[in-house]
Amino acid sequence: MTPSETDEMRAYTHRPRAKARRRWQILPMVWLLISLAWLGMPSLATASDPAARVVYHADFSDPRRFSAMLTSINNMAVHYENELMDHDIRIVAVSHGIRFLTDDPLEDSPFAEDDTLAEERDNLRGRLSSLISMHGVKVELCNITRSALDLPEDELYEGVSMVPSGVVRLAELQNTRGFAYIKIE
Repeated sequence: MTPSETDEMRAYTHRPRAKARRRWQILPMVWLLISLAWLGMPSLATASDPAARVVYHADFSDPRRFSAMLTSINNMAVHYENELMDHDIRIVAVSHGIRFLTDDPLEDSPFAEDDTLAEERDNLRGRLSSLISMHGVKVELCNITRSALDLPEDELYEGVSMVPSGVVRLAELQNTRGFAYIKIE
């Protein structure tokens, strides 16, 4: 082979390698762009969802704890509203939490009204009603609890909706809807 043939051969064989090398150099950039687009999709898909999603679990009988929960919810709602942030705040009540969602004294049940609740009921009802009407707080009650007491739905406060199972609802909100879970101690 003559030197000119060797140069010609080298030029011919190096061109495909150069193109292949350029393709391999571009590939990481393509993967980066695809990854960034993929990561951005969930936020675009949920752009209309509230920025803050919080669920409070109410399964206790202590009126003082329920009062503290209402204070916490009010503070949170006011903060989000002052920051002009969309929010979805919910209370899911199960078991003893039913005591705070009806005026029925629930006599002869494990959830029966005691003296402390009787004294605080009007105040707690008013604050809960205000959270529902002024801040859009949603209140959901476990239908298993309500059914076990044979409490008619029309005995519940206005704005309380039923869910088939309170604990299932809590899990759904956290696992599939991205809600933060709070339980006042």
